Amino acid sequence: MTYTLTKAENLPQKEKYEMHISMLPNIGNCDVIVAETDTGHNQEFYDIESTFHYIIVDGYGSFFLDDEEVAVKQGDYLVIAPKTRIYYKGKMRLVLITNPPWKEENEVETKAEVW
Repeated sequence: MTYTLTKAENLPQKEKYEMHISMLPNIGNCDVIVAETDTGHNQEFYDIESTFHYIIVDGYGSFFLDDEEVAVKQGDYLVIAPKTRIYYKGKMRLVLITNPPWKEENEVETKAEVW
């Protein structure tokens, strides 16, 4: 059997907008991250190309998508189309899959701080 194992302590880590992010290796034409936050993502943005797939692993909160509030809780799966303005509040552990892979130059900030 052939396999690849990347230990959690070896994953690249990042702090961004009140979130702790672990970046997993690319899977095909996708990026995958695990994000943890006690408050949410205090920045409104949209991506011009990628679809965002959020899996709520733990916790609950609300996403604000083009100003519409969408309540989420553990076990929910939320798909957000490109060019949709996004921010969220809540204490959550999330898996985010972006397809195609996220590129910094494709993210457009619409509000530097939301609260």
